[in-house]
Amino acid sequence: MDALLNSLTETELLLARETEPERLTSLDEDALVELHTRVRRARNKQVKLYRRQAAARVEDIGGRGKAYPKNTRSRAKAEVFEEALARVSERLAAVARESAATLRAERLAEAERQGNPVPPGPPEAPAARRRASQRLDRTPDHAGIPKQRASTRASGARRQARRDNR
Repeated sequence: MDALLNSLTETELLLARETEPERLTSLDEDALVELHTRVRRARNKQVKLYRRQAAARVEDIGGRGKAYPKNTRSRAKAEVFEEALARVSERLAAVARESAATLRAERLAEAERQGNPVPPGPPEAPAARRRASQRLDRTPDHAGIPKQRASTRASGARRQARRDNR
């Protein structure tokens, strides 16, 4: 890992060092969002570069399997930034949860001061209500269904072929 970090450019190394856990603890939510954006851009750049180089080498070398070992450094650099992005994302999610809990507590306290009743317990999320009300696929599972679907698909294909031949 250290050999790979030593092969990064100076700006890439500085960006990777910014994502160390002890440095992330000192950042607020806005700084984490900005760092997340920078790391995501760097990761995308490395992945794109790796893919382009790998695709170019396939034609020269004669196969994907033979070209795979030749692009190890680019692949490793992309992996470094993928791990860095994961660290920043995890920390950003934790800070956002803390911030949301603080804001919710402030809103509830403000509602109590204004005399509005506060509902007991956390409210049920709309997504959870939707999920509970969604029906699963209740179509019968017997041998005729695949044949029926294939027949419908084939008749549509025949109809389209007639139109195309006009």
